[in-house]
Amino acid sequence: MIDVYLLLGSNLGDRQGYLRQAINLIEEEVAPVSVASSLYETQSWGKTDEPDYLNQVVCIKTELPADTILKKILNIELMMGRKREVKWGSRIIDIDILFYGSDIIDEPNLVVPHPQLHNRMFTLAPLAEIAPDFVHPLLGKHIFELKTELKSNLHVKKL
Repeated sequence: MIDVYLLLGSNLGDRQGYLRQAINLIEEEVAPVSVASSLYETQSWGKTDEPDYLNQVVCIKTELPADTILKKILNIELMMGRKREVKWGSRIIDIDILFYGSDIIDEPNLVVPHPQLHNRMFTLAPLAEIAPDFVHPLLGKHIFELKTELKSNLHVKKL
């Protein structure tokens, strides 16, 4: 089984409810969640005039190929009402593949490890909670180390 780390985020409506619903759908459509981080409230990143996000990282264990997981999580986003109108705009739900085991994938529609995760405290904080010793396959550093080294003014608060 492959450990796959997913980042969930929501900044519209019942954010906690949307994260719970996403986890339920991930468990139904993709694989059971083996571990989940706490929730983290985060200032909007990229488009800073948006409402604050709730973020959470989950780990699933699966044999599904990464491209199949991507198709399934994109379908979950659609089922939940996600609309892609503005880059970094507000959203009911966002689900990103952070890691697919230690694989490195560079395809037109899928890049893993997620190319920006080491620059985002809202990703590193929940990831470090559940996988501090996981080594980033491109950077060769533990997640906890990446989190400690990141200089960020973005407010990220564990709930």
